Amino acid sequence: MLSAFAAAAVFAVLFVWRESRAAQPMLPLLLFSHRLFTLTTIVGLLVNIAIYGLIFVLSLYFQRINGLSAWWTGLAFVPMMGAVLPVNLLAPRLAERIGACPTIVIGACVSALGCLGLLRIEAGTSYWAMCAQLIAISGGLGLLVPPLTSTLLGSVEKARSGIAAGILNATRQTGSVLGVALFGSLVASNGAFMTGLHQSLIISAAVLLLAAGVIGLGAKDQGHPM
Repeated sequence: MLSAFAAAAVFAVLFVWRESRAAQPMLPLLLFSHRLFTLTTIVGLLVNIAIYGLIFVLSLYFQRINGLSAWWTGLAFVPMMGAVLPVNLLAPRLAERIGACPTIVIGACVSALGCLGLLRIEAGTSYWAMCAQLIAISGGLGLLVPPLTSTLLGSVEKARSGIAAGILNATRQTGSVLGVALFGSLVASNGAFMTGLHQSLIISAAVLLLAAGVIGLGAKDQGHPM
């Protein structure tokens, strides 16, 4: 796995080098001269590392450790995913009242608290004992995504909004892949699944708090209206 990460890093450097010299680059690096664009892109990467990597290992926990079928595992995520839509609708109103960046910070912190709340789970823990924490994780995600997207799009010229949205989506998908690879490796060892799961929860909380710090302190240092 380490060799794959090393190869990915090398190819990423080569890609940036090539794009910096292209007459019509697929990824206009000039966009990253906008501080807020760069900050929101980083936050998108970090959030997806934490959330989607965690969803992957939790699905394994439900099936391998608690013995749920694939069907019941899918149903176990319904309340978690169901919380996203109503919070998505609430997020723009909250962003209008307190600002986009503070809303993103609150969402990331709520998800981080949900991760920390799950640290007490063990093999055989009741689903209902962890349901509130799962909803907190997804609720925080639902709260931060709308202002994250609008802040990123508002940081660039309208003519480049399509490219900006594509970059955010690509970055978030990259974060999802990295999260699954990282957390999957932590739970892969025989007999060490629960240790790996707890490590994944700690890393997820730390990454989400880092994302909150990136957008909160970064936007504040720039003088962006909070």
